[in-house]
Amino acid sequence: MPARIYITQPVAQGAIDRLKEVAEVSMNPDPLHIMTKTELIEAVRSNDILFCLLHDHIDAAVVNANLKLQAIASMTITPADIDVAAATARKIPVTVIPALLLNDATADLAWGLLLSLVRRVTEGDRLLRSGTFPGSQSRYMEGRGLTGKTLGIVGMGGVGQAAAARAHAFKLKVIYYDPKQLPPDEEKALKLTWVPFQQLLAKSDIVSIHARLTPESKHLFNDETFGRMKPSAYLINSARGPLIDEEALVRALHDRRIAGAGLDVFEHEPKPHADLLKMENVVMTPHTGSAITELRAAMANVVVDNILALLEGKKPPNCWNREIYDDN
Repeated sequence: MPARIYITQPVAQGAIDRLKEVAEVSMNPDPLHIMTKTELIEAVRSNDILFCLLHDHIDAAVVNANLKLQAIASMTITPADIDVAAATARKIPVTVIPALLLNDATADLAWGLLLSLVRRVTEGDRLLRSGTFPGSQSRYMEGRGLTGKTLGIVGMGGVGQAAAARAHAFKLKVIYYDPKQLPPDEEKALKLTWVPFQQLLAKSDIVSIHARLTPESKHLFNDETFGRMKPSAYLINSARGPLIDEEALVRALHDRRIAGAGLDVFEHEPKPHADLLKMENVVMTPHTGSAITELRAAMANVVVDNILALLEGKKPPNCWNREIYDDN
């Protein structure tokens, strides 16, 4: 009997077709519907493998809904919303995708948010659609320039480095903070200067977050942090929502302690803070850093590669909880 696989939202058709060659595949067909806990439990009960996406919350009750569950195959870099401990306890592999797949796409989106914010692109779009066309050389829609400004990057992993590489086209000075400083030759190649975190906050005209979310980095940006930034500075976050204390961000924006924010991620996804939705000095996208057709297809096919390896009795190439194989 072929394996039964459930996909929690639509993914690239080519990836689905590959699975259909070896398994029975069913799925939630609605890209706007994030499955509820009850729906996930029902899906797991009648399937052997769960193919899940970013906003699916896979807790212990979901994991344990089927004692014959063979795998949880996630299309995320880290299984933040999966109870990996519950899966590991039952030796259920949890698979992910490699982070490097998303480096360029996420950096591109960060720059899209930044340009839209400083040049007031989305604000101008709303204005024009509402029927207002101000004098094009009046001061009504003035934004900020980038040339000669200082960009501070927090987190210099793959995405941070991709963002830094793009900065030089805009003639920006780039400083960065990361607990692990890059080797001198890499800093020179990217024209980077490492500075302490507090110094980065004080000197940057734009702060772009590309840090990993850890217990230590949660709420790295808070009331104190915002108090150290320039009132004219912009904040960009395309990394992880909980790196920012969203209540503190709302206060900083409301009090004009910072000039604006460009956000692709939020502390309590899928719901951004209600006050952010009302602010003209905020540009937002719904966690779409990887939303490129070719990239999403590549991501889905990595998930399929992991599943096919499992069905062939092999260790999947991107297993998060590899310790389940230690005794084998």
